[in-house]
Amino acid sequence: MKSSIKNIFKNISSFMTFALIVATISVLFTFEQNNSFKKIDILNTHKAIALSLYELDKKDLELALIHFNGKSTELRHQIEKLHNLYEYDIIGNYILGNSKEYHTQIEKLTALTRTFNTQANQYYKSLEETQKESHESLKDSFKNLNNHISSMIFKNIEYDNKKFQLLQMLAIFTFVIVFIFTFWFQRRLRKIYKDITFLYSPKNSSANHELHTIEADAIFLRLNKRAVSKTDPTNIDPITGINNNKGLESSYSEKKDIKKDNFTAITILKVDNFSKTDRAFPQELTQNMLKKIAYTISLFEQVTDVISRSDYNQFTIILSRQTKEQAFKEIDAIRQSISELKFTGQANKEIQLTVSGAFIIKPNSVTLSNSIDDAKIILEYAKKHDKNKIYQKRDMINV
Repeated sequence: MKSSIKNIFKNISSFMTFALIVATISVLFTFEQNNSFKKIDILNTHKAIALSLYELDKKDLELALIHFNGKSTELRHQIEKLHNLYEYDIIGNYILGNSKEYHTQIEKLTALTRTFNTQANQYYKSLEETQKESHESLKDSFKNLNNHISSMIFKNIEYDNKKFQLLQMLAIFTFVIVFIFTFWFQRRLRKIYKDITFLYSPKNSSANHELHTIEADAIFLRLNKRAVSKTDPTNIDPITGINNNKGLESSYSEKKDIKKDNFTAITILKVDNFSKTDRAFPQELTQNMLKKIAYTISLFEQVTDVISRSDYNQFTIILSRQTKEQAFKEIDAIRQSISELKFTGQANKEIQLTVSGAFIIKPNSVTLSNSIDDAKIILEYAKKHDKNKIYQKRDMINV
């Protein structure tokens, strides 16, 4: 089965987007891991400040109080730093779900620090007779604070282990995906390059190279098969230079395998202003009109499409598009373009042509001739109703 270059590059684009997302997540993990180290540093600093505050020399009371005020303020700053760091802990907040627990720990740390500061303040300002009792209270508050900080450090290490496990799984998953798709894309890109090399080679031959991509197959068809088909005069309408009914069937059989996944739309257009029985214009002017209509239709033709003059004032168009809406939109654009053509008749009278048509989507299980017959039924309905309009089966039901 042939690949589509468009789909391959869409897949490469998606893969690169995936790689960018994974890289972004990895960078976030790196920053968060760095923040985890900062948390431990802050907690250790908090413990060291508390210890230095606990061990202040009381001999010089004024100096001790100055140190006490500075270190008490610094303890509060350390807690603020912990609060700020956790705001950026995306994994902890949204993946591990430890936000509530961490904030509880911070609140307890704040309370214990506040108690420790109060006890230290009372101790350094206490009189000699109450100094022993104040020191015991300070000792207990320091012990509680120190134990809680140690608990937070161990908890942070536990969080880090969980984060590391997530990062490890992400790294393994990413490696497997990148490994598989790297070889997958390399293989397909080599096929694309081989097709391109074959197409621009002056001595290319379908006998020594099998095309691997739909687009290359279509280009090769345009360069070779289409040219061969048009050299057979029995396939060409002599007035317009496009396919006749025989050429329509021949071209369709050559192109039907291209873009198998697309929708095949069949449209029959009829010129509203004249018919085979009612020759409203001179033959030379009529032929000129038909040529311009055929040329206008050919401007919308893609390599997978087939156009033909199927009757005196009728044109059959087979489009292959990714969506039904896209196919109908192009057919309506053809109708609009034809309505904008200007012709000059006798006595320099301006003539405007319009076309009406029948539009259907051909099911894969239905033959081309049966689908054309279905379109002709809709065309008969179109002849009896508004001109300059493309009709579908649903229009017959609704009216």
